[in-house]
Amino acid sequence: VQLQASGGGLVQAGGSLRLSCAASGRTFRIYTMGWFRQAPGKEREFVGASTRSFGTIYYAESAKGRFTISRDNAKSTMYLQMNSLKPEDTAVYYCAGSPSIIIGTIRRTSSYEDWGQGTQVTVSS
Repeated sequence: VQLQASGGGLVQAGGSLRLSCAASGRTFRIYTMGWFRQAPGKEREFVGASTRSFGTIYYAESAKGRFTISRDNAKSTMYLQMNSLKPEDTAVYYCAGSPSIIIGTIRRTSSYEDWGQGTQVTVSS
């Protein structure tokens, strides 16, 4: 599946953004979908993910309570609602997907087969 992330931008600390990840193809509903981010000079890190089966959502500790993942299988789109943004949230955000992921590895970048191009999120202090 091909993925396209959008919705990034510049926002002040405490503000909100909603990212979207649009997928092509009819297999979106069977994909486990994840959000990752990569700040300059740092490794790509897990933000959160939504499983394909029961739609269980997993979050990184840094995202809990502030970020919300949702998906609309009819629109083949996943969302990342980000509230109470902090300067340390500044990064390029990527969406990723895979039709088969072992739950224990859902936080690993290597578990995902397909990746979007990334969208820049910049949070000013």
